[in-house]
Amino acid sequence: MPYTLDEFLAVYAAYNQALWPLPLLGTLLGLTVVALYIARPPWGDRAVAGILAAFWLLVGGVYHLAFFTAINPLAYAYAALFIVQGVLLAWDGAWKARWRLGPATGWRGWLAALLVVYALAIQPLVSLLGPRDYPDISLAGVAPCPTTLLTLGVLLLTSGGPPWRLLAIPLAWTGIGGSAAVLLGVPQDYGLIVAGALVLTVALGPSQPRPAPS
Repeated sequence: MPYTLDEFLAVYAAYNQALWPLPLLGTLLGLTVVALYIARPPWGDRAVAGILAAFWLLVGGVYHLAFFTAINPLAYAYAALFIVQGVLLAWDGAWKARWRLGPATGWRGWLAALLVVYALAIQPLVSLLGPRDYPDISLAGVAPCPTTLLTLGVLLLTSGGPPWRLLAIPLAWTGIGGSAAVLLGVPQDYGLIVAGALVLTVALGPSQPRPAPS
């Protein structure tokens, strides 16, 4: 690894402090995603896609490009991936409305719920109960790993199954971020690798017909 755990946590601390109160807003917007899925207003799917797109653009353009590049030259490539994913989510979901959220039953529904709850609640709680404390913890909406888990959870809820064009980059990040977590000893992020494998398994399974976009 080109950096140590202390250097990595210092970047998170500087990032969260510089962006305050955006880390709090990110969590609130993540909860808004859940509320929109439950309430199902006519414009809800576009709003969910827009929120997720904003998360990925923020992480790519600010965390990776402005902060993480200070300790890891690969962060330039990571920034590009996150920005591309943000553009795809904005174009596909918020602008063109090419996918719809719907009820997910069986393992797909359970896995989606687990990923969303883990991203928004369990991961930050595990961090706070351990040796880490705010501001050097990762939060959904502003940090790559919980944002990836939240996005995968939402994509599993799309009618007909998650679109591969939107799954590719988040799945790639489960391997990149998960392997870094293992090497650095960040146990709350170990679940990325497991999540990626489970989402890939579910995505390769049978899917329902996709509804025609309106």
